[in-house]
Amino acid sequence: MSKTNIAVLGAQWGDEGKGKIVDMLTPHFSTVARYQGGHNAGHTVYVQGKKFVLHLIPSGILHPKVTCIIGNGVVIDPQALFKEIDELARMGISVDGRLLISEKAHVILPYHRELDVLSEARRGERKIGTTSRGIGPAYEDKIGRRGIRICDMLGDRAALQEEVRENVNARNRIIKDSTLDWKPLFDQLLASGERIRPWATDVSLFLAQQMKEGKAVMFEGAQATLLDIDHGTYPFVTSSNASVGGVCTGLGVPPRAIGGVLGVAKAYTTRVGEGPLPTELSGALADRLRESGQEYGASTGRPRRCGWYDAVVVRYSARINGLDALALTKLDVLDGLDDVNICTGYKTANGIVTEFPADLRALNGATPIYETMPGWKTPTKGATTVEQLPPEAQRYVRRLEEVSGVDCAIISTGSDRAETIVRPDSVVAGWLA
Repeated sequence: MSKTNIAVLGAQWGDEGKGKIVDMLTPHFSTVARYQGGHNAGHTVYVQGKKFVLHLIPSGILHPKVTCIIGNGVVIDPQALFKEIDELARMGISVDGRLLISEKAHVILPYHRELDVLSEARRGERKIGTTSRGIGPAYEDKIGRRGIRICDMLGDRAALQEEVRENVNARNRIIKDSTLDWKPLFDQLLASGERIRPWATDVSLFLAQQMKEGKAVMFEGAQATLLDIDHGTYPFVTSSNASVGGVCTGLGVPPRAIGGVLGVAKAYTTRVGEGPLPTELSGALADRLRESGQEYGASTGRPRRCGWYDAVVVRYSARINGLDALALTKLDVLDGLDDVNICTGYKTANGIVTEFPADLRALNGATPIYETMPGWKTPTKGATTVEQLPPEAQRYVRRLEEVSGVDCAIISTGSDRAETIVRPDSVVAGWLA
């Protein structure tokens, strides 16, 4: 009997703790496959006090018998990839024989980073707040049909040379105060291709074979639904499909391959960069959440904006992705607060809004509608069963489920892998049986 393949993805604006959840679930899967994004993503995992920060490679790589895949939906900076692999090796984790990279994945080149910086500068006050790592321009080249893929680096050298020369010439026409020489870049791509060659393969074919043999696959998302290029808070979004549809396009698997969808949401809300955050807090309370939750970007170190749990956002994510369950993370960050708030809607100039709008102008001047619940003084940190949670925390979780429209099957009560509750009667427990 085949086991259930599941997708794990963000239900807010990213940074929800997906890395920990993927790491915790990985022993039940033979393969973990990343389907979109670039090295602007950052998954931080703590194992027995040891901190691992991953940007491109799925966090399943921390488990020695698991195969990890970087799909064609991911854009890859070869130098960032090599740095990550070398850092893992330094910490005792080898990727040899366990990492596969789609030969169809597109490559981030140095001029993509330059164009990213220029694009942000041109926007001025309307900047997106990108990481300036070239992810957006690489996706632009992909859609513009001028991108360079992994298979191009491994194939016909003359064809690759022509592509690099044309792209660099186009870059030089845009950035007129400096000229880039195509030849060193071409040589660098050839060298990078040789290092990548052992890992490059048809990942769609590999996954099809794995599933035919009844092996379970976990599909790992980066960023989150509210950063999805189609369904997020456009234009303050990433450049890929972080929602569940990205699984199929980003790995070459059919929809029926996805047996379950697990959304990951914090017990409060954060986001990095520009754009709306209706429940955003300021002052001492925001600082308290930021410091207690260590809310600093894993990729950039930027401080995250913090706010109360927004049920409008999570309810929207549940609908877009067809969430079967939620993994609720960082409940322990709320320990010790006198009261906790849940946003159930927004007061706007045009009335009460309870469904997330497409046009962000509808949120201009919006005021969150809050339900206030009593906080808890007994720590939740380290709890491994629901019964160990303070009664007030249990009531808070139940109310989140009611207003979000999806059950919390997993509750994270600390940063370590072991500080987690998996409800034995949940759909997730059934997937893992």
